[in-house]
Amino acid sequence: MKNSDQPYLSNPLLRLSYSLIAPLYDTVIERPMRVARMKSLGFLPTEEKMRVLVSGVGTGLDLPMLPALHHYTALDFNPAMLARAKPRCKDLKVDFVLGDSMSLPFPDAQFDHIILHLIVAVVPEPERCLSEAARVLKHGGTIILFDKFLHPHKRAPMRRLLNVISRRFATRMDVVFEEVLRAAPELEVLHNEPILANGWFRGIVLRK
Repeated sequence: MKNSDQPYLSNPLLRLSYSLIAPLYDTVIERPMRVARMKSLGFLPTEEKMRVLVSGVGTGLDLPMLPALHHYTALDFNPAMLARAKPRCKDLKVDFVLGDSMSLPFPDAQFDHIILHLIVAVVPEPERCLSEAARVLKHGGTIILFDKFLHPHKRAPMRRLLNVISRRFATRMDVVFEEVLRAAPELEVLHNEPILANGWFRGIVLRK
């Protein structure tokens, strides 16, 4: 398999770091992000059973907050993260898939809704991550996105400086959502609000 087919393979340090981080990830991330996650997931419709992709599921912190009526596919590129996510599915119907959010192993228009929590600003190519989500989303479906983004034209010199290091082993700090959105012109913004850390983290809902 070529790296172009699975883009995360081009960053072995990122793969290794998340294997090492997996046991500590929940301790660092769970409590500070809990309320924001719940608020974001409140945009997932519950009127009827749907097919929902959780792309970049990580250790599965979203899973206990999800409504049980849907059929979920939970994807992550890291086996250690998936191993921690599986016990969290409880009463949910979940298919766990080892795969790349930048090169999804699914045909076009497979999912009614897609959850992208803390993944767009982590992957090396955020535009590719969003365009792949748009590709596998059905017409009329939504993408529920929660992540950290710089505002357009914001200088943020410290974040950009730290990004030189952090992007190699943890996450990017220089991603501008409005620039990423250009990669998926079929998506329209339904909702976009500050949700955490003085607006650095945003809750966004997109529709195809």
